[in-house]
Amino acid sequence: MTQQTVLVATDLTPESIDFLNQADNIDVQTVSPKTANVRDAIKTATAIITRDDFKLDAPLLEHAKQLKLIARMASGLSGIDVEYATQRGIIVMNTPGVSAVAAAEHTLTLMLALNRNLPAIHDSLREGWWLFDRKQQVGHQLQGKTIGIIGLGRVGQRVAHLCIAFGMTVKAYDPYIREEQVTDPRIQLVGQRDLLKTSDYISIHVPATRETQQLINADSIAQMKQRASLINTSHGGAVNETALADAIKDGHLSGAAVDVWNEEPPFNSPLIGMDNVIHTPHIGDNTVEAMQDLSLQVVKQVVDALQDKDYRNVVNMPLLPGLDYDEIRPYMQLAESIGALHHILARSPIRRVAIEIFGDEMNGLIKPMTVGILKGLLTPILGDSVSFVNAPILATERGWQITQAKGIKISEYSNVITCQITLEDNEEISIAGTLLDHHQPYILQVNNYRIHFVPRGNLLVMGSYDQPGVIGKVGTLMADGGVNIASWHTGRSEPGGNTLTVLTFDDAIPASLMDTLREQEFIRHVHQLKI
Repeated sequence: MTQQTVLVATDLTPESIDFLNQADNIDVQTVSPKTANVRDAIKTATAIITRDDFKLDAPLLEHAKQLKLIARMASGLSGIDVEYATQRGIIVMNTPGVSAVAAAEHTLTLMLALNRNLPAIHDSLREGWWLFDRKQQVGHQLQGKTIGIIGLGRVGQRVAHLCIAFGMTVKAYDPYIREEQVTDPRIQLVGQRDLLKTSDYISIHVPATRETQQLINADSIAQMKQRASLINTSHGGAVNETALADAIKDGHLSGAAVDVWNEEPPFNSPLIGMDNVIHTPHIGDNTVEAMQDLSLQVVKQVVDALQDKDYRNVVNMPLLPGLDYDEIRPYMQLAESIGALHHILARSPIRRVAIEIFGDEMNGLIKPMTVGILKGLLTPILGDSVSFVNAPILATERGWQITQAKGIKISEYSNVITCQITLEDNEEISIAGTLLDHHQPYILQVNNYRIHFVPRGNLLVMGSYDQPGVIGKVGTLMADGGVNIASWHTGRSEPGGNTLTVLTFDDAIPASLMDTLREQEFIRHVHQLKI
């Protein structure tokens, strides 16, 4: 085996560096995480190890002619051009869940410090004041209080058990966790509104996805219990910092503890310097133990992949043997779009996913297209941790039954893929699509609705009743809201029955306009998504 160079553009523990140095046919090169330094060193690198504070975009990767692998010491992938890396055949891997213990303990640290106003009391004693005003220094106990945990993943579950040890009532909201998956009866799975209204403390532990952006905003804060506190150690985009600051200023919330920020460093955050706000500089995983675990895991993943022994936590699709990725990519994009559409139409958890293909062009592609559909279904739920590689495993872990078959011709198109999902309430949703000119994804049918559209850009999917005036009313609402409709596609099951409409827009529709649409009597359901 030829010598391979691993470029380390971050701090690793001595044990991890020793592990790399002792691996066969691997040369270790260390460089400071500065773009200019990395740009020079990456030219001869086979692999690079970085943290989430370093950007690996396409212009930088263009210098990496020999690069085979990017390893990120974090669960998130922000700053890595994964699509470009995939086109180049570069494997991208992350290290999810390694720092769950550190993040959970930091959450409790912040909650305890906030509960007893420790920073202000510490500062007053340092300035020479001893119990100058016991009323101002009075704190609260955690025992007997209610913690509301949004996101019951690895970190959320650890926070739950730590809070149970403190004698707290634990409520959790996670729309993608079923009751039977919560094995500890001391954790109450509740709806979001219940959690917001009844929790003394709310702690956020969600992945960074489109669905979790601005999850805590002015509307959700208004639903929170009077004098509650908020803790965020997940990702900065989950919280509207201005709305949070306003709620603390007007006394609706008693305080907040924040480790992650909309902008890092948070030079413009209104929360910095506020009374009743504890802020830390994104150090949730910054412990000796977490650093050791992260370092060892990432170097072992890198060595195993370079030596073709194992591929763990790979988040993109390596080129399949015998298939040109540029040729199969449009098929996988079609499949992922079908999965994303299924996700927004599903009103209860998924039980079964059945995929059928028809046509010679689809031969040999059912497995990668199945992976694409599963990725489209799972990404809104799990975020960047879902990949074309691990989507089948994640679907199996959720108890989904997956079937694949060659189907019968359902339309005038010669190559068609159909996906039917069965929900826990036995409702079935079927979507069929094809490729135009071997390139353009195209949806042909949704259930009994013959509706043709390109699943790209900002989409509004609207179920309504087939009655006069719907088009005019929706058009007027959009015009009044200053929204320009790019295209309109409608199918109906029968005259006077139900219709399904897909509209496309240049930009996303404002939340206020979505609320207005939902209030219309002719609307059965309405969703927007970006593909």
